[in-house]
Formats: sequence, structure tokens, C-alpha cells
Amino acid sequence: MKYVMFVVHEEDATDADHASAPDVEAWFAEMRDRGTYVSGTRLHERETATTIRVRGGEMVVSDGPFTEAKEWVAGFAVLECADLDEAIEVASKNPAAHYGRVEVRPIHSSDTFE
Repeated sequence: MKYVMFVVHEEDATDADHASAPDVEAWFAEMRDRGTYVSGTRLHERETATTIRVRGGEMVVSDGPFTEAKEWVAGFAVLECADLDEAIEVASKNPAAHYGRVEVRPIHSSDTFE
């Protein structure tokens, strides 16, 4: 089953949190060797976000992220895991789990929206 893993940056992480995190390149190497890492990428900083809403037939475009928070989605990875337990185990080894947080969410099996 495929999962998306959101990597969330938290500004209140300490130097000790960063120092305790495993090496990100080691994480990628292990997950590629295991066959669980499918794809992913970093995202530009939250200040580059554009939010689009349509309300009452009118489009509203805003600069910046949709929430005012000290945390923001910094990237994502698509994982191929046997089940949620494996997705959690993979995510727990990602460095961002030490100084931010990671969220895993199953991807629908349908390739198209209907």
C-alpha cells in the first residue's frame, strides 16, 4: 500500500533535537534499499505558498500558507509499505520526526478522481 509522508517543520525545535536526529542521507539509503521510498521532494519555504479558495462562485487568491502557524509542510515522500505499522516505523526513522514531525496518510488506490 502506498502512503504519503508529510514532513512538517517546527520552529521551536532545539539544537539538541537536531543533534539527536539521524542522518537524512542514511535514512534515504536505508529506505531505498528496503524498497519503501518511492519518490518525494522538498518544498520551498511557506512564504512562497499561494492559497486559493472559491466561495460563492468568487475566487480568492492569497499569498502565503492557509494557516498562521509556526509549523509548515517542508516536503513529502511517497512510501510503499506493507501496512500502516511499517509506514509508522519508516516515518519514525526520518530525521524530521526528531525536530519536527511527520504524518503518514494512505493514498487512495484509484488513479483518477470520479
